[in-house]
Amino acid sequence: MRAFFVPILAGGNLRDRVLACVGALFGIGLTSAISASLIHPDGAFLLIAAPMGAAAVLVFAVPASPLAQPWPVVGGNVIAAIVGVTVAKLVPAPEIAAGIAVAAAILAMSVTRSLHPPAGAVALTAVVGGPAVLHAGYAFAVVPVALNAVILMTLGVLFHKLTGHSYPHRTRVVAAQAPPAIGHEPEDLDNALIDLGDTLDVSREDLDMLVERIEHHAARRRSADARPGQRPRPV
Repeated sequence: MRAFFVPILAGGNLRDRVLACVGALFGIGLTSAISASLIHPDGAFLLIAAPMGAAAVLVFAVPASPLAQPWPVVGGNVIAAIVGVTVAKLVPAPEIAAGIAVAAAILAMSVTRSLHPPAGAVALTAVVGGPAVLHAGYAFAVVPVALNAVILMTLGVLFHKLTGHSYPHRTRVVAAQAPPAIGHEPEDLDNALIDLGDTLDVSREDLDMLVERIEHHAARRRSADARPGQRPRPV
């Protein structure tokens, strides 16, 4: 049974998970409040799209994910909303339009390098969100989707700056020290990804850096094993 409770996110720890909860708390809360104050001055209605809850999970829990970066958060959601509204206008049967909207949104986001899983729900909402969403038409892509996404992304940038995480994520360059790594070429990583045959939720640059650090530490361990009684200096 313990295997079911093993963390599935590499590199995550309890502190990061707690910070993700705090970030989501303030991120969604402030996104709702700011949106309500801008759209409804009396504050009587919190205008926020439900898929922003899923977006918050990515932004605050896995800020290094390519799917959680600012362009996918904003661009992916807005593009998906536009696609969803377009499909809703062209296909009158919602049971058919629902599938078309999500599929077309995935294609549009893939082409524009803005793939963002919660945006699939945005496209779906544009089709089955009810009379208010259908009546809003393309305005739905602006309010609440674009407004919510921009606020949430901005809060994510500020939050991770305070907590010390890289967002927008940039691959951390670590200076190698002796003993040298075995070394690999870019095509080696590309071929390894082809061998796996799956799309991984991590950037190619981060994978390349990870492999380099694995090789480096493996070389240091072998060097230490070759000299009994001596331990390598910490990097």
